[in-house]
Amino acid sequence: MLFSDILGLTHLKKHLTGTADNGRIPHAQLFVGATGSGTLPMAIAYAQYVLCKNTNGENQEGNQACNLKFQNFSHPDLHFAYPVTSRKGITKPKAADFLTEWREFITKSPYGNLYDWYQLLGVENQQGEIRVQEAAEILKKLSLKSYEGGFKVSIIWGADKMNTECSNKLLKLIEEPPNKTLLILVAETEEDILQTIRSRCQILHFPPLGEKVIVDALVEKENLSQAEAIKIAHRANGNYNDALHLLHQDNDDDQFEKWFISWVRTAFKAKGNKASIRELIDWSEEIAKHGRESQKRFLLYCQNFFRQALMQNYTQGKLVYMEPATEGFQLAKFAPFIHGNNIMEISEELEDAIFHIERNVNPKLVFTDLSIKLTRLLHSKK
Repeated sequence: MLFSDILGLTHLKKHLTGTADNGRIPHAQLFVGATGSGTLPMAIAYAQYVLCKNTNGENQEGNQACNLKFQNFSHPDLHFAYPVTSRKGITKPKAADFLTEWREFITKSPYGNLYDWYQLLGVENQQGEIRVQEAAEILKKLSLKSYEGGFKVSIIWGADKMNTECSNKLLKLIEEPPNKTLLILVAETEEDILQTIRSRCQILHFPPLGEKVIVDALVEKENLSQAEAIKIAHRANGNYNDALHLLHQDNDDDQFEKWFISWVRTAFKAKGNKASIRELIDWSEEIAKHGRESQKRFLLYCQNFFRQALMQNYTQGKLVYMEPATEGFQLAKFAPFIHGNNIMEISEELEDAIFHIERNVNPKLVFTDLSIKLTRLLHSKK
């Protein structure tokens, strides 16, 4: 993977290639950022730069045979770990059981997120994780002799999905790494990684992509007009994966918008209205029918919608990019009900709901409880 194919992030590219050029490669690194900002492609490009002994900031001038192996991600000294889940005939899943699907995923969707990965695997109501047997595989692979006599690299994508047993076992590798090994952890949520692991990694934070970077990519790679690209890039809010989903109209935002607006309208009129409470329970039952990843994505969408309402309220729309399409709903009219006196509590309740969904609490109970609390919060005085 060429660094030039990765959108933006010039400062991070220079930093990473500089560490390799100067022979000062930290053995454990943590890339933190939204998947749509390019954390995974950057990790792969950096691994290629190190393994193939490339120079001058690009993956072209080193070992050509080595560079060719990266075209299908089959270099013997490059190893991947990622969240997986049980499947028929596989009760203790490991990354190696899904290698074909993984290579397809990173070839077609290098900016893809966990939801895209689970969709490819056909996961409906299960949540993937990285288990202790995966840590054992990583230890085993990195302890073997390098195929080409140089570094061995392991990229752990979705490192914030490692369970406790896996994290503890991996900690031993980070504390006492074999010679010439590079461990790259890629995560969206830094706080979900064991503190003792974080403290032993060099951490790189990936910012959202600039709007112009996404516009240029859409024009060049997707043959969009400048005007169309600007509109999509504005809505994508720094996330190239979201931009692609918006372009191909395969995102869930339209459905999420319908759920959200139905929810807040019912919650608003529920104060003192018993019939509306019944409607909220029915709404919760409907959301509970969907997979947990869809439920989590919807809750994240709700967080973003409330933030946009707050921005509308306090900046007169200057920082707002969301454009609800539901007839009769205007963000400007909804915004006054989201303010400094309730936004923190709303955010905390949404975070708690996500936490409970991730830990397999009954989703009907989670969404019913959240809905009843929202009826009170929407009526909080400014």
